[in-house]
Amino acid sequence: MAKGFITDDFMLRSKTAKRLYHDYAEHLPIIDYHCHLQPKMIADNYQFRDAYDLFLGGDHYKWRQMRTNGVPEEYITGAADGLQKWKKWAETLPLLIGNPLYHWTHLELLRYFGISESLTEENCEEVWKICNAALTSDSFRAQSLILRSNVETICTTDDPADTLEHHEALVGFATKVLPTFRPDKAVEIGKETFLPYIEAIGVKTYDELIAWLRDRIAFFHAHGCRLSDHALEAAPCTVGDAAAVFEKRVNGGEITEREADIFRTAVLKFCASEYVRLDWTMQLHIGALRNNNTKMYRLLGADTGFDSVNDREIAADLAGFLDTLAVDDCLPKTILYTLNPKDNYVLGTLMGCFQSAPTAGKIQFGSGWWFNDQRDGMEGQMQALANLGNLSRFVGMLTDSRSFVSYPRHEYFRRIFCNLIGTWVDNGEYPDDRKMLERIVRGVCYENAKTYFKF
Repeated sequence: MAKGFITDDFMLRSKTAKRLYHDYAEHLPIIDYHCHLQPKMIADNYQFRDAYDLFLGGDHYKWRQMRTNGVPEEYITGAADGLQKWKKWAETLPLLIGNPLYHWTHLELLRYFGISESLTEENCEEVWKICNAALTSDSFRAQSLILRSNVETICTTDDPADTLEHHEALVGFATKVLPTFRPDKAVEIGKETFLPYIEAIGVKTYDELIAWLRDRIAFFHAHGCRLSDHALEAAPCTVGDAAAVFEKRVNGGEITEREADIFRTAVLKFCASEYVRLDWTMQLHIGALRNNNTKMYRLLGADTGFDSVNDREIAADLAGFLDTLAVDDCLPKTILYTLNPKDNYVLGTLMGCFQSAPTAGKIQFGSGWWFNDQRDGMEGQMQALANLGNLSRFVGMLTDSRSFVSYPRHEYFRRIFCNLIGTWVDNGEYPDDRKMLERIVRGVCYENAKTYFKF
């Protein structure tokens, strides 16, 4: 096949950027501290059915672009066979100039299958056959893909009620596969999922819920969990009687948004106190507007490509929430992510109000998330962090992905990061201090995360 556009110096535009990437970043192990891989697929050493299953199964980023290109749902999540869906993706991909999916897909094809030629309508069946032939090999099963990607640690995203049996089965696997505590269903009292969840876990009072969360946090900790994750439209910051709100809700009453916030605030504050005690990191993902298309949500469910950026004001509530935790000495190590880049300077300045020893960078500004997970978004996040804080203490990239071939996103990030700071050096804005530059690159691309999470 013809040589493609991804060269050794892809996205590296300065001489120093090239040196920093190739000498220091390129071969570092990966710590993927937040993703959505299914632990069962890892434990079962899943064998992928075909190229569509590997590249597009569950990938709502790609589904959105296929819909935008006028592809019927039958060829996205519907009954069409894998090859038919693959052809529709191959029709869509060449049109995605400027979209990170164009780069990601071709990095995946190159790094895992040695295919350097761009995927098109004309060659899609040939690429399909090459990929499918490789997928029959054990070297392309789930565990092998992780190992060949040089992944040292994976943190999955798990409901508190999970048995963690698949994590137990993976003890001894060369890559650490650790759970992450994600209690959204127990926190979001106003959502339709709350009452069925409470019934399923068998709690009848607020005190029983708190006791259950304490037990589950301890259970997760015993299984190696060191991070929690919370999805928030805005930070909770309302004090009140959470037990009364819980009782009203479970007895069929309608609760107000203020009452829901009282409950969220109390439950998250309790959880935060446990995280401090156990030296966990709390992740707050702020700013998504989810399930906007009701018809498609009813048809396909959540996480299928119908979410967007929210534009709520977040500064005052987030400051209040962090402050109440700090006042009561229950502010854990925290990573703040925003889906709306308008809030980059909100997070970049607010985090500086709550830094404290002994942890360097105790409060982190998380990597460009979701719709910001592209060059401009990542550069914007890092430039805000550099302008307002300490970029060198940044814990770096994560995949936030359901795909087993998404690890080139770490390569993508490393290239963008090295290009950014290399340009500053070549512009005379930072000295060509090779010892310090090596420390900064290795830190942001790997070592900061290893130290921060104590992996």
